Amino acid sequence: MSSLQEDYYNLCMEKSRKINSFVWHLLQEVDEKIEKGLEGITLNIAGNSHLMPVERMTGEDFWILSRILKKNPYINGLDVRYNLISDVGAYYAARLLQKQHKLIYLNLMFNDIGPKGGELIAKALHKNTTLKYLRMTGNKIENEGGMFFAAMLQINSSLEKLDLGDCDLEESTVHLGHMLKENHCLVALHLCKHNMKNCGIKQLCDALYLNRSLRYLDISCNKITRDGMVYLADVLKSNTTLEVIDLSFNRIENAGAKYLSETLASHNRSVKALSVVSNNIEGEGLVALSQSMKTNPTLSNVYIWGNKFDEATCVAYSDLIQMGRLKPDNTDVESFVVDGHVCLAEVSNGLKKHYYWRPTYGEACSQSSNAGSSLVPTYNMNLFIHTKKRMLHLDDLLVKQSMKRRHGQF
Repeated sequence: MSSLQEDYYNLCMEKSRKINSFVWHLLQEVDEKIEKGLEGITLNIAGNSHLMPVERMTGEDFWILSRILKKNPYINGLDVRYNLISDVGAYYAARLLQKQHKLIYLNLMFNDIGPKGGELIAKALHKNTTLKYLRMTGNKIENEGGMFFAAMLQINSSLEKLDLGDCDLEESTVHLGHMLKENHCLVALHLCKHNMKNCGIKQLCDALYLNRSLRYLDISCNKITRDGMVYLADVLKSNTTLEVIDLSFNRIENAGAKYLSETLASHNRSVKALSVVSNNIEGEGLVALSQSMKTNPTLSNVYIWGNKFDEATCVAYSDLIQMGRLKPDNTDVESFVVDGHVCLAEVSNGLKKHYYWRPTYGEACSQSSNAGSSLVPTYNMNLFIHTKKRMLHLDDLLVKQSMKRRHGQF
């Protein structure tokens, strides 16, 4: 089989397209992996890389890329986050989903894809049986595009993880609720920034009485208050599959925290991680959550930063950490003492710290900073193709390719 870099060069020449130097270089990295006999490779062409000069892909660039990936048996993941592929690229992404039967991971987040592009991708998944994980985060597909995803999920039986966060969807939970009643393969659903209110969380909870597959529910950055927690606390008394719940940046306050604490303490034994970061919870509610950990052996990860700590809160969580009930890597606070008073400081742990970006050094998928992915494992991120090498000048590469052609090395 010819190299991806060679195929890319030939197709660009054939279609009179300018070679994208960033894509060119990363394809060389993948070719080296393939030569070593590796399979199941994810091609990472993230447009927000800080480690090398980036030339973001357009829809036409993605067209060329999709053509060379269509029949490649070694690539089963594609990450093109933070590029500019737009609805044009979404059309070719949909075609790729119909033709490439090895692809299990596709990350299209923040690519200027609109409602029409969302419709194309959703419809392509009606018959696709291989894709497991799709990220549409940050593409403004709006309610029009979201409706097609809700309809698709009532048909598709292979997609396990879907992120529709920050897609300008508003109160789409009626349709997503219908989907959750029918779909029994989805394990992770991200619905952050959906303008979801209490009536929306009620729709989801009504569906969760029947759903037995969803393990990770992300409803952060919405408008859910303490009244919404009545519905969630009630469904958690009978739901035995939800393991990770992200309620960050809502407004559940003390009453909402108490509703959850009572259920977690007495009824639920499936939830492993709960984030209530920045929810206007005061000491009374935070202490109640800490008390639930003493009787609930399953709840291992709790994230509370951004609420209103009093001394009782600080002492309660300090005690949990010191007695070993709450491991330091499983929370976003650590305790220290000043003038005889126990205080809490923030640490950089969380459910999805590196969900939107990759660090310039260290592990991008560490268990402490990405607990959600660790507890409900996502696609094998260790296979991401990521390079820290300095980018070679494109002209030099083209000269080398030309010399190889002259000497019959291709």
